Amino acid sequence: MQRMEPEIAGADGADCGRSGKPAALLADDGVPVDNRIEVLILQHPQERDCALGTAGLTARHLRHATLKVGLSWPSLSRILGRAVDPHRWAVLYLGSAKAAALAPGREIVALNRKGEPEPHQEALLRDVEGIVLLDGSWSQAKALWWRNPWMLKCRRVILGPWQPSRYGRLRREPRRDGLSTIEAAAMLLSRLESRPEIEAALNASFEQMLAGYRAGTHG
Repeated sequence: MQRMEPEIAGADGADCGRSGKPAALLADDGVPVDNRIEVLILQHPQERDCALGTAGLTARHLRHATLKVGLSWPSLSRILGRAVDPHRWAVLYLGSAKAAALAPGREIVALNRKGEPEPHQEALLRDVEGIVLLDGSWSQAKALWWRNPWMLKCRRVILGPWQPSRYGRLRREPRRDGLSTIEAAAMLLSRLESRPEIEAALNASFEQMLAGYRAGTHG
């Protein structure tokens, strides 16, 4: 993902494309992005072996990012090892919601517990100090969402990307608004921090990873 990875949903599609050599696909990141809004990636255990997964690449690119693998945790504060206010964190989880239908023209939409757009979107999004991304297939992201009830204390957000994932045919997405974890992080951080250079840097690294995969499988 929404993957959402497979997307952010907060994740990707169902097809992993395992090749047995994921480490070779990671680009030389250089200096990590000094992001203001912290990123927490919760990866489903079954996603770790996916050659085209982007959770690790995303975490390596960001100075303030944490990657945890598992199915459930007691609270956001326990995961991070410090006290935080979950109401100031957002969880990217698409579920059945579609931004294009709920809030046409918006790339990021905050939802209430009924799955309806919150009023005062801009004010709510300005207050976000951290985002949680669920890394796994759509069914895996759903499992993470339901097994961690503390997420209901966070803001729920969905994405309405104007372009489909760069995965293309390499990894199938059941919905057009499904993005890789790195694409979702890039989109969220660049919009919430008003720093388009974050999106450019992360997407460039993702494209390099995909190019390396294609060269290795078709070269």
